[in-house]
Amino acid sequence: MKISIVYWSMTGNTESMAKAMYETIKENQIDVELLTVGEASSDILNSSVILFGCPAMGAEVLEESEFEPFFESIEDQLNDKKLGLFGSYDWGDGEWMRNWQERAKSKGAKMIADGLIIQNDPDDLGIKLCQEFALKAVESAK
Repeated sequence: MKISIVYWSMTGNTESMAKAMYETIKENQIDVELLTVGEASSDILNSSVILFGCPAMGAEVLEESEFEPFFESIEDQLNDKKLGLFGSYDWGDGEWMRNWQERAKSKGAKMIADGLIIQNDPDDLGIKLCQEFALKAVESAK
């Protein structure tokens, strides 16, 4: 069992979410890796569960210079893969997450939960939500 967390963060908000998930998964004795999208490769497709984190950018889209090209490069290989999506936002209503989730499902991905979105920097409640999301990943990996 292995869980891969792949994220992109400009302000550090999505990174904080990813780190909270990483620590929770590690505490549960599951092999976990935390990678920025620049460090990730298609090897993550061998993981039991993949958690992708990307904030809303511009008009509620995925980050376009690094994250979108990476996700696009592997999305046709997501059939039957267990995925969780997360990210932070500053405005809007989460449209980017709904679109992203539908896109992943259309490629055959099996979502471990609805995408987790947190406005700006995660506070104590936000960290708790990240920990609960990570526990869903742990259960899905078993």
